[in-house]
Amino acid sequence: MSAVKQIILAKKDALAGAIGKPLSELAKQCAQVWQDPDALDRVLLEHIADITNCEFLYTWDLDGREISSLIMPGGVNRGWRGRDLSERPYLKNNLPFKGIMLSSVYHSQFSNRECVTALQAVRQNKNLVGFIAADFSLDKLKADENASMGQPQWQQFKGDPAVRGQLFMQQRVQSRLDEHIDSVHETVYDLMTEHGIFHCKIHFSSGRCSFWDMDDPYSYHIHGVEEIIDPDIVLAYPLHPYPERAKVTPQQLRDVLQEFKALRFVDETIYLRSASVNIMNGMLGLTFSCDGSHYMPVEEFLAKNLSFWLGTNEI
Repeated sequence: MSAVKQIILAKKDALAGAIGKPLSELAKQCAQVWQDPDALDRVLLEHIADITNCEFLYTWDLDGREISSLIMPGGVNRGWRGRDLSERPYLKNNLPFKGIMLSSVYHSQFSNRECVTALQAVRQNKNLVGFIAADFSLDKLKADENASMGQPQWQQFKGDPAVRGQLFMQQRVQSRLDEHIDSVHETVYDLMTEHGIFHCKIHFSSGRCSFWDMDDPYSYHIHGVEEIIDPDIVLAYPLHPYPERAKVTPQQLRDVLQEFKALRFVDETIYLRSASVNIMNGMLGLTFSCDGSHYMPVEEFLAKNLSFWLGTNEI
């Protein structure tokens, strides 16, 4: 299971754990008055406060038609009785025969927010008669705020099949950046080690670089070849000490740039088209002429050699 899925499940499990018991008790009371919408409204309104952070509470039958009103903390909207809810996103999944089920996240047209619905089965004499639905806005999914997506790992993504199909009908064209690749790499190294650039993407084929700097991480700056090969470009970025939290050492960064150059020129058909490196999370990205992409930790990348990249069937 991926780290992302683990975080999602943890948040849903936390919500289910908080609301499972009160929804179960509420289902027993609703079962006793299931055929009486007014009585259902009274029961739901009385107990909505027992369900932590619940925004809307309502019931519907096995055909997806709402029986009760829409219950909110301190309010009742009777206009919802009889509404057909069968097209709601959570009804496209398998519904719970007993107990509760949490829907996937969807955008509520009523509250205009992302939300999750908890469905509690309602049973009479062991027969399923319908469901209680409890709506929660997305920020109510409680879990460890320090949950981490874990250590990044090597991921490979195949590119556009149309590009891959024409791979051996093309060859690398010397770009303006290729002509000055050593100068470009030296400037990139200086900017990343002494001027606060923590993420850089080099577009070898189209001749440009994109930079993200520590002092303004929400923006990025794009420079063409002529700007990059001008040594005075460093004057545009203030001096900044190399971050202590960086996962990539200056020597590793220099080695990475050398490998980028080797992959750019190693073959005239299969060659590096663009590459990125982030010294803070220790990851880099590679996109090759076949449009295939790789994302991997710097240490793992440096452990490979050129024969590894040329020896794979698909890059």
